[in-house]
Amino acid sequence: MSDTKKGSSIDKILEDLYDDADLKKADLSYDVFKRAAVGYFNLKDLGKLNKNKNLLTVIDFNKPSREKRLWIIDMDKKKVLYHSLVAHGRGSGDDRAVKFSNIENSHMSSLGFYVTKNTYTGKHGLSLKMEGVDRNYNTNAYQRAIVVHGADYVSEAFVKQHGRLGRSHGCPALPTDINAKVVQLIKDGTCLYIDAAQANYQSAYLNPDNAIKSFESQIMKRQAEMLSR
Repeated sequence: MSDTKKGSSIDKILEDLYDDADLKKADLSYDVFKRAAVGYFNLKDLGKLNKNKNLLTVIDFNKPSREKRLWIIDMDKKKVLYHSLVAHGRGSGDDRAVKFSNIENSHMSSLGFYVTKNTYTGKHGLSLKMEGVDRNYNTNAYQRAIVVHGADYVSEAFVKQHGRLGRSHGCPALPTDINAKVVQLIKDGTCLYIDAAQANYQSAYLNPDNAIKSFESQIMKRQAEMLSR
């Protein structure tokens, strides 16, 4: 298959996924979704994700903090499970996240792909550890304790009072009323992707040629399972 045909094939697959999951209505940019989905399929192909959980969490830091900018998508059922507010690091900016870092004590958010790990109970209650897998962008996340946790400064009420969300030390903090459910849902080897307009961001997981191989192999596997029933 030529590069042009490969490109058009992956676009068609992702456009169909985008439409079936009604992601435009959910206000998720197609371009952001495409990057997140390509990485998701590549990480699946490399065996870095839980085979039994077909979940993709997308955070779009191109949007201001007063808007809902986190989506959890069931890629198998093609459905948005959560669409929520999410905070960025205080070092990254006020209402908008404009600076990002992989450096400890920067209090900035980090771009790129993460694989969720185990949960623990800390000062913010139930929290979820994550491994950053994009070299130079988020690989220090685990030692920086960049985790998913709940925070009372992530709420519509806080936005009404302050015009923006509160900010974390770099963690993608969630509203306290959904945090526990989200953490339990996405723990143990699911993909989380943080996007923002950074011209220098590059990732080994954004190769669409590899992603389409993974997607097609999954389709064939599902078809074989259905035929064997």
